[in-house]
Amino acid sequence: MTPFQKHITRRSALLGAAALPFAAASVSPAFAAAEMLGASTAKFNRVKLGSFEVTSLLAGTRTVPEPQSIFGMNATPEEFAQASSAAHIPTDKAQFFFTPTVVNTGEKLVLFDTGLNAGGITGALSAAGYSPDQIDTVVLTHMHGDHIGGMMNDGAPTFANADYVTGAAEFNAWDMAGNEGFEAKVRPMAEKMTMLDDGGSVVSGITAMAAFGHTPGHMAYMLESDGAQLVLGADFANHYVWSLAYPDWEVKFDRDKAMAAQTRRKLLGMMAADKIPFIGYHMPFPAIGYVETRNEGFHYVPASYQMLME
Repeated sequence: MTPFQKHITRRSALLGAAALPFAAASVSPAFAAAEMLGASTAKFNRVKLGSFEVTSLLAGTRTVPEPQSIFGMNATPEEFAQASSAAHIPTDKAQFFFTPTVVNTGEKLVLFDTGLNAGGITGALSAAGYSPDQIDTVVLTHMHGDHIGGMMNDGAPTFANADYVTGAAEFNAWDMAGNEGFEAKVRPMAEKMTMLDDGGSVVSGITAMAAFGHTPGHMAYMLESDGAQLVLGADFANHYVWSLAYPDWEVKFDRDKAMAAQTRRKLLGMMAADKIPFIGYHMPFPAIGYVETRNEGFHYVPASYQMLME
């Protein structure tokens, strides 16, 4: 055999061996495509605020049609469409998020609002590593059904060991209203409830801030720990575009629309000037971001890693 023949033979053998996996694949049965699992998001997001841990909880989310029936009620359809297009969001539907928040102060575990129902809030708490019986204090920012819905579970208190805090003006406004949700969810806890006014303290480092308009006694809360601050804004602003960029646009669920707009401008202006982040109950999950001034309104900047680092 000549050297040339030996080279050809070895090369042919190597090529043949390399082709074997492809030959085997050609006769193997095809695997089925992976199952579609659907869009999803995390159930919780935890950040540091000084010596506090702050955990936002996704207690529910749903798609709502015809958002201009809720937001921008005093805007023209053209204005609403232009604002939405500029933000790359549709005009015919919106995604709603429901985001209670847990604050661990190191001494107390404080839950702000309870979501739409007991299953949603307990499921989110479990995902975050908490159980309902660990909650020391439940703070109700206001009495709309998506904030009080998780307080009771099959007729029993969801948070068996908790005491309760809410704004005095808010409780008084609902007390004689004959509202079915209030009577079923809040009234049974009335004897365990502490009423706060503007500037009142839940625990050290958590202070009530009057944010009236959305409801008669709606409260936001300022968290402060080791020089760091964060606002739990609840429903003072309910959409990251339609409420921030256009704070004077009317919102269906704002009881006093003029006062709600005034409150939005006041809180957004303060947070933009002082560079204080906030958690908004209906902001896109994980619902934490910063505020910038822009034109005649404001701009929402989602938080990234600022509060994850030691």
